[in-house]
Amino acid sequence: MSTKTNTIYICNKCDAQYAKWTGRCLECGAWGTVKEENKTIAKKQSNEITYKASIPKNIQDITPNKNPRTVTNTAELDRVLGGGVVPGSLILLGGEPGIGKSTLSIQIATLVSPTLYISGEESIEQIKMRIDRLKLPTKDLQLLNETNVETICATIKKFKPKLAIIDSIQTVYSDEVIGENGNINQIKASTSKLLETAKSSNTAIIIIGHVTKDGTLAGPRTLEHLVDTVLYLEGDRYHSYRILRTIKNRFGATDEVGIFEMTELGLEQVADPSKVFLQEREEDTAGSVITCTIEGTRPILVEVQALVNKTVFGYPVRKASGFDLNRLHVLTAVLQKRAGINLAQYDIHLNIVGGIKSKEPALDLAVCLAIASAYKDKKLGSDLVAFGEVGLGGEIRSVNNLEKRIKECANLGIKKIITRLGKKEIKAKDTKIVQVKNIAELIKHT
Repeated sequence: MSTKTNTIYICNKCDAQYAKWTGRCLECGAWGTVKEENKTIAKKQSNEITYKASIPKNIQDITPNKNPRTVTNTAELDRVLGGGVVPGSLILLGGEPGIGKSTLSIQIATLVSPTLYISGEESIEQIKMRIDRLKLPTKDLQLLNETNVETICATIKKFKPKLAIIDSIQTVYSDEVIGENGNINQIKASTSKLLETAKSSNTAIIIIGHVTKDGTLAGPRTLEHLVDTVLYLEGDRYHSYRILRTIKNRFGATDEVGIFEMTELGLEQVADPSKVFLQEREEDTAGSVITCTIEGTRPILVEVQALVNKTVFGYPVRKASGFDLNRLHVLTAVLQKRAGINLAQYDIHLNIVGGIKSKEPALDLAVCLAIASAYKDKKLGSDLVAFGEVGLGGEIRSVNNLEKRIKECANLGIKKIITRLGKKEIKAKDTKIVQVKNIAELIKHT
């Protein structure tokens, strides 16, 4: 066996390694923390390495795990999880700070019995105060303050609760890894130990992770390949609605969402979001159009609002809330070139009501109609829904899940739908479906 001495540079804050010295750590951003270290590496000769072959198992001899899911009896949450919490699964719940992750996790803890809630951010007295404020039932709920992952895993293996919640993974550390809480190595090591504990004890574990608005924080993004399920709680803290979205799910679909409303008593599920998003809509306003977007597998009716105003400066302003700004620029150009609407000297402000954020191309047609309606100051009526993709040539293309969208519109009493059906023939009782092929033709008759 031979040895080799290498000189490397290690950040004493996050343990990131570099081949040469740098003044600032590229991982954690700290200045002056990269120090020189000499490491002696033992190298085995190739002829000394031996491995023992593993014995594969025939698929016919494998018996699937028949442990039933734990149903939380909250339809929106069970929908996102694929029918309930799977025993022995490791779930990552991420989201921006202050969005409501801890509130949701505490509510989940009271829905599954027995549950062990482990907090590294709040004391158990503070958690008890929050539970009392939310007026939640506390049967078989146990609280623990701990940040050492080895102690946490030993506790879970000893008491074997049905569910364990770790709040948050950034506060947990392992004695086997050098570095402070929250660095990449600590987070990965802690998550790996929790994954092994979940599988061996058959306890479902939920770990909470914080991400920044652009999702660049080294934490949850680096753990997505380790865990079984990744959930993200989205929304605007200045709006009351939250969307729980599945990013990854080994035990169910990855296109489901759950919609909640933040109230004084915590997050309450919204069973019929279309009615909620449209309940405060004005009867008939220029620049307002209803569209049907798909969140997961669920059709949701939302209001698209546009405001077109003469620009004060030489360069017009384009602003969008809940809609892709680059897409708004494209649709504005299409309206100007293909439909003959001169928007070069007008500011355009677009808003998706309710804090909903959507990049779905099905909103294109509603956005174009809303802009044209605001530009002409012409009301389109309160019982009209429009959805469809608009191409650069001004053509309108059909979108997916047409049957679901039309059925949702009919159930809410919509009288007129503007879309492109393509080769499909869909009819709805008491609802008129108007097919359009070109945006110029539609705007001309609007």
